[in-house]
Amino acid sequence: MAAAHKWSQDVTEHSDALDLEKDVFTRDDPKSIALSLKRSAEHSHRRKGTPFQSAMSMLTFYINRAGKDLSPKQKKVLEKAKEELRAAFGR
Repeated sequence: MAAAHKWSQDVTEHSDALDLEKDVFTRDDPKSIALSLKRSAEHSHRRKGTPFQSAMSMLTFYINRAGKDLSPKQKKVLEKAKEELRAAFGR
């Protein structure tokens, strides 16, 4: 039996809005995650909305979709990345 295909993984890897750096959400540095998402959002010509909206949406989407599969440590890193993302965009 083939492994189950997860649509959320497909969206994360092949998003029509952002070209994400490989394994960006597995990093352990919130600032690094935020700056990577900022770069991706600012360089995308396919996104809808502002770069900030696109970056925050992708981060929130990943946190929500990963759900119970995220370790408490990684969830904390990703939540902190939201704060770093806001700071990176001056919000």
